[in-house]
Amino acid sequence: MKKIDFSEVTIKQWIRFAIDALVFILLIIWVGNYWLLLGLPIVFDIYITKIIPWSAWKKRKDGKKPSAVFDWIYSIIYALVAVYFINLFLFQNYKIPTSSLEKSLLVGDHLFVSKVSYGPRMPNAPLAMPLTQNTLPFSNCRSYFEWPLWGYKRLAGLGNVERNDIVVFNFPAGDTVCFNRPNPDYYSILLEEGIHYLSEHKELIPQQQFATSWERNHFITKYGRERVWANEKLYDGIVWRPVDKRDCYVKRCLGLPGDTIEIRHNEVFIDGKHLDDAPDVQHLYNIVTNGVVLNDKFFENFSISNEDRNLGGTGTYYRLPLSAAKARQVEQMSIISSIKIEEDAPDSTGFSVFPYSQDYPWSRDNFGPLWIPKRGATVALDSKNIMLYERIITSYEGHTLDYRNGKIYIDGAETTEYTFAMDYYWMMGDNRHKSADSRYWGFVPEDHIVGKPLFVWLSLDADKSGFSSIRWNRFFTWVK
Repeated sequence: MKKIDFSEVTIKQWIRFAIDALVFILLIIWVGNYWLLLGLPIVFDIYITKIIPWSAWKKRKDGKKPSAVFDWIYSIIYALVAVYFINLFLFQNYKIPTSSLEKSLLVGDHLFVSKVSYGPRMPNAPLAMPLTQNTLPFSNCRSYFEWPLWGYKRLAGLGNVERNDIVVFNFPAGDTVCFNRPNPDYYSILLEEGIHYLSEHKELIPQQQFATSWERNHFITKYGRERVWANEKLYDGIVWRPVDKRDCYVKRCLGLPGDTIEIRHNEVFIDGKHLDDAPDVQHLYNIVTNGVVLNDKFFENFSISNEDRNLGGTGTYYRLPLSAAKARQVEQMSIISSIKIEEDAPDSTGFSVFPYSQDYPWSRDNFGPLWIPKRGATVALDSKNIMLYERIITSYEGHTLDYRNGKIYIDGAETTEYTFAMDYYWMMGDNRHKSADSRYWGFVPEDHIVGKPLFVWLSLDADKSGFSSIRWNRFFTWVK
């Protein structure tokens, strides 16, 4: 056995060991799995005793220095590990894929996202390929292992999520995904497929009306689930994902834990008080010209993308997203006959927006009032509001829920109330009529919060090519 002479150990080795050992111990305390302390002697051996020849793979048999190829391999592995931990705990790149935040953020913006702003999370699936979210590039292969799976833990950050913050978060309804059809989400697909199937098989619908919306929706989604899983190949497979491997979304936080949010005629209210929109908030406007066909110059002047030019309308009728300020500019143009903001009336069917209940006849533009759950708060449950909190109780906080004979059961025990274990947030896009947001899939749990975008470091216009696609004026602009 190799004889250990501690007198030969340098101060630099002791310092490096002390730093790595401290980080290792703090990580173990955070994870809460103290069996990992058995790995501390390995750290000690790497830096101090060196009984195990950890770097033997780099040495040649003739004793000469390793070839440049080995040096490159070692450097690449080291860089990947470093990037993995930086991406995991400190910063992350995020690309804006859709126009839900236009014009605050543009499609093609690349964001520098700070994970320390709200506190870095312990990964749920720690064994994963660096720089990937959930699939390997150019394939549908999973980029992470489903074992081990760790629970939610977060270090204290530089601050908390504030109202009007733009936030990157994991998609709450993205726990189950149809590969070939990621949008709409899996649960919306179940409802959609169930309604479609029952419209073709009306004999399956009970003659007696459902006592609650909960019973109605579960009846519909039961048939929708059977239809989807029977055609699993059509969707190129159906997979479950842990929280940190769900797709990332970016929206603006309008509602904080404990707030009551309401939308009246496209205007947002918090606890009954009007919330001023961000300057670049857009809505869809129905525009009619006096016979003039709008040309490319018009669309360029108002920064309307090619995608947004095709939202509907023919001839001299247009349906375009505009901010309030730009809508006033358009209204003053002599070629405009009329311009009016779109507004969805309350929907009595209950299938328009969250929580998809006839008891809540809301719409995209007339929504709420809705109370946003707060950690430690207790809410009385009944046959009506169970639709609001069902997903929180089951999917986000891990309990079983049943409703039988007018009674609610959580984890098998009858109850009339529930106490929330996490804080929840309400996220909406600035491009209000083109944003799939909390109005459609509900609350965002605190364990889904990824980080805060700080600035745009690259921006590419999808409507252009080559150097002309680069938006130089957006480089290193701060996210407001």
